Amino acid sequence: MKYYIIAGEASGDLHASNVVRELRQIDPDCSIRAWGGDLMSAAGAEVVKHYRDLAFMGFVEVALNIRTIWKNLKFCQQDLQSFQPDALILVDYPGFNLRIAEFAHQQGYRVIYYISPQVWAWHRSRITQMRRVIDHLLVILPFEKAFLAEQGMEQVTYVGHPLLDSVAQKQNQLRTITPHQLGLPADRPLIALLPGSRRQEIITQLPIMLSVVRAFPQYCFVVAATEQLPADLYYQYLPPHNPNVQIVYNRTYEVLHLAEAALVTSGTATLETALLDVPQVVCYRANWLSYQIAKRLVDLQFISLVNLIMNQETVTELIQDDLNTEQLTHALQQIIVGGEGREAVFTAYSQLRERLGTIGAARRVAEKIVTLVSEKSLTKMN
Repeated sequence: MKYYIIAGEASGDLHASNVVRELRQIDPDCSIRAWGGDLMSAAGAEVVKHYRDLAFMGFVEVALNIRTIWKNLKFCQQDLQSFQPDALILVDYPGFNLRIAEFAHQQGYRVIYYISPQVWAWHRSRITQMRRVIDHLLVILPFEKAFLAEQGMEQVTYVGHPLLDSVAQKQNQLRTITPHQLGLPADRPLIALLPGSRRQEIITQLPIMLSVVRAFPQYCFVVAATEQLPADLYYQYLPPHNPNVQIVYNRTYEVLHLAEAALVTSGTATLETALLDVPQVVCYRANWLSYQIAKRLVDLQFISLVNLIMNQETVTELIQDDLNTEQLTHALQQIIVGGEGREAVFTAYSQLRERLGTIGAARRVAEKIVTLVSEKSLTKMN
């Protein structure tokens, strides 16, 4: 079989890479062409467009890069037609992927969508399009299947959350990791800083995160960075010659495992941090105009996946103007060792894992994809 997979962000690259690996086990002779990153490439997909060229975040930023986005859409359509896959598998990244789904549906391709657009939060107008152009939707949050059924989407399967797989795969390795292996001091507790994987996120979140360093001189703050972004982007914000701040590349799970607490940019990383049992403060600040637009469109009480799944404020969220040095310092003091809110976080994390269920999401996704493609092939033969 031939599969065309599109993942437009770092998290999508991670989750899609596990699916690629499982597809190759089930269907060893398959051919996989993809948009994604290094993880998908290492898993065996032929990556024709890297996600670092695709990640535009926010309304204003998308508008400023509309010509690039349009060129990417045209290239994708042409490449899809040239490859002629048995199935198009779209992973998250809805602004781009739903446009490609529309095109693929018109061309008669089977469209399978993994990790649903968050229509339960905003853009409910997308549901009509999703019903029309998506053949099957594979969802990862416990409440999504019921919500979508209420909206008339019947071809939906809950597969569990893929981060359970990712964390489980790393557990044995993490048990033996030491600060020395990461070039970090062993004589002081660590606080992890996860400023995000996009350039815009680093620019907006990292300076605020680093502003609390002086209030915690007994700690070493560790920036979990990615080599997909230039080093200067991080170092311009780091205090010069300050041993209390270190930077580690491409070892986010290891940094979190060693950390006593974390400051985390809202997104997939909030759930990763919870599954690794690290108390956290969730941080979010966007372009002012993008935030004003989003605030009027998003119908959510919380922004972090942890709080959304738990449907309560399990971890503190500091959003926009509330994300300042004073409030961030106070929130961090509550979750470090001796903090009043630390034990409550651990209790909530345990309940969170129970709600998410068992590992094996990637395998279930791959099995469902192969089944759906086989069913279509049999239909054509008959």
